Amino acid sequence: MGIPVALGGGGGIIGLILFVAVQLLGGGDLASLVPNEVSSGGGSASTSDLRTRCNADGAIEQYNDCYVVKSYNEINEVWTARLQGYQPPRLVFFEQGVATGCGNASSQVGPFYCPADQSVYLDLGFLAQLQSQFGAPGRYAQTYIVAHEVGHHIQALRGTTERVEAGSRGADAQALAIGLELQADCLAGAWSALANKAGNVTITDRELDQALNAAAAVGDDRIQQKTQGQVNPESWTHGSAAQRRSAFLTGYTAANPTACDALLPLR
Repeated sequence: MGIPVALGGGGGIIGLILFVAVQLLGGGDLASLVPNEVSSGGGSASTSDLRTRCNADGAIEQYNDCYVVKSYNEINEVWTARLQGYQPPRLVFFEQGVATGCGNASSQVGPFYCPADQSVYLDLGFLAQLQSQFGAPGRYAQTYIVAHEVGHHIQALRGTTERVEAGSRGADAQALAIGLELQADCLAGAWSALANKAGNVTITDRELDQALNAAAAVGDDRIQQKTQGQVNPESWTHGSAAQRRSAFLTGYTAANPTACDALLPLR
């Protein structure tokens, strides 16, 4: 297969600056999700400060990384109960650039999933950009991003990613790439509904709107218009704002991941 591609981002090369790898250990205790070491360049430092901060009163409301870890925990709790044999991905925070099993990546790629090391990579700066540059405010917009990338993990576990990669050399390459992203959006929506029904989280109408706005905000047409001043559908890789919003809503309405299969018809 060669080097697996990263899903959910673009490309770029910068050396590792800072990352925090978080492995789900079960339960709702944030401290259990914080690793023993933070790797920074060639050295390492204790994460005792991070553990203390994320377990302090009000930390989830105040700090993005603590909120993201909470969302990650809730997402994997639902999929572990729902999908037989499900194993959570790693969660990696990084700044500026990171070395992955899919190669080196800069923060310009945004959040992405790497099938080779089964890890979700998040640049916390991008989550701030959702509000400042792309007009997707609200904390649940960040949850949507995490749920989308975990959706890619589910695709990898099911073999969907490998099948798409095998078929992506023909005329349907773009359609398959976009279908893979839309299916991940749909899985994010399905998770939201399942979590709400199970009582894992309570999703308000406002939070649903935040997720839908975020899905639309990262549509290829919206991003191209904001960054290039023009829209070129021939270069799309993730789908339009309308398609991404619709895909999330499909999963949310059905509250069932199987409803997302139709978004990526594979021969």
